[in-house]
Amino acid sequence: MRVLIADDHKMMRDGLRAVLEKAGIFVCGEAAEGFEVVELAQSLQPQIVVMDISMPRLNGIDATRQLLAKCADVRVLALSMNSDRRYVTAMFKAGAVGYLLKNSAADELIQALHAVADGLTYVSPAIAATVVVDWMAPQTAISVDKPLSAREREVLQLLAEGNSSKDIAKRLGVAVPTIETHRRQIMGKLKLHSVAELTKFAIREGLTSLD
Repeated sequence: MRVLIADDHKMMRDGLRAVLEKAGIFVCGEAAEGFEVVELAQSLQPQIVVMDISMPRLNGIDATRQLLAKCADVRVLALSMNSDRRYVTAMFKAGAVGYLLKNSAADELIQALHAVADGLTYVSPAIAATVVVDWMAPQTAISVDKPLSAREREVLQLLAEGNSSKDIAKRLGVAVPTIETHRRQIMGKLKLHSVAELTKFAIREGLTSLD
């Protein structure tokens, strides 16, 4: 079993590597943010990616979506501190096949990896009820007339993380007016009117966190 670990905290990555290697599982690489995990997965060809949700530049939800568009055979196991139903649902909709909480025991992580490797879907018992309720009950959220594009989601995350339009333009290799256009389009689609409101939305939807 080849596993790629994606988490923005080195201590967490080191801990996960130690647990997996002790169990005889090969860790083929580590990534600290979303774009990096997408790139590494294409070159390292892991069987499973253990994916954190709250990562800088590109969160685990969008990283999962981009990763599976390029590496359809890779299976993604989400590993997060957040048990909120929106995060769980968003990860599964993005294509993840498992969701585990970071406070789970090491034995559960190994169990989850083997289940996912065998083609099964794994949901931590701690959030299983939440997942069932989510599929049975309607979810209240901001009404979005038009879904955000992948680039708009990237810009929204970077805005929510406190980056200026100039900084975002430099990171994404585009002109500042292009970022301003994206900002207006995002606000129009979400019917929000300030960066503070955009930040709250991004946190609620799992695009970024307060970490």
